[in-house]
Amino acid sequence: MGTKCVCNDDGSVLVRGNGISESLAVIEPSLLYVVKNIQALPYPLRERILILEDEYAANDFGLTIAMALLEAMHAAPACGIQVHLVGDLGAGKTTLVRAMLRALGYTQHVRSPTYTLVESYTIGNIKSVPLLIYHFDLYRFEDASEWEDAGFREYFEAQALCLVEWPERAGSILGIPDLHIVLEIQGKGRKLTARAYSKIGKACLSQC
Repeated sequence: MGTKCVCNDDGSVLVRGNGISESLAVIEPSLLYVVKNIQALPYPLRERILILEDEYAANDFGLTIAMALLEAMHAAPACGIQVHLVGDLGAGKTTLVRAMLRALGYTQHVRSPTYTLVESYTIGNIKSVPLLIYHFDLYRFEDASEWEDAGFREYFEAQALCLVEWPERAGSILGIPDLHIVLEIQGKGRKLTARAYSKIGKACLSQC
């Protein structure tokens, strides 16, 4: 059975499908297309749930996961890695990306790709081979087909680290990520749920 979404009159959405639990959520009507194109993820190979009490804790996690990703790319330099970042506006997705980039050695200003859709970075620390990093923000997509129209496929076929905010806006086109990170606002802090869907992702989470 594929993913099936039933939209109720009150704005709630019932989601059923292989590999995902039945869930209920209330969403804005403008975001209904996102739910209808939801990526049905398989059961994760590893899951970690962390409570980040403040921005310092978020930066610490960014450092830890960045070093784990760097080690994974050292071990398999021919492989690209895809990380999906999910959460409401202001949940801290871009803040986490900035912490990861700084940990990987990027010292210049990190811009949000809200308007440019993608920002690219090159850091020379993978066995003397430049590390390519692409930071995407797909929030402004109104249809999953816009991902194809933007010509982004070539980025994901490269030996690069792809960090994707609002991946749900691309529906199922992106495929299954190595890591799927969900950030939820919890008081002054954040609840972070990280799930691994590949051996590389699992190895990274084992270090967190």
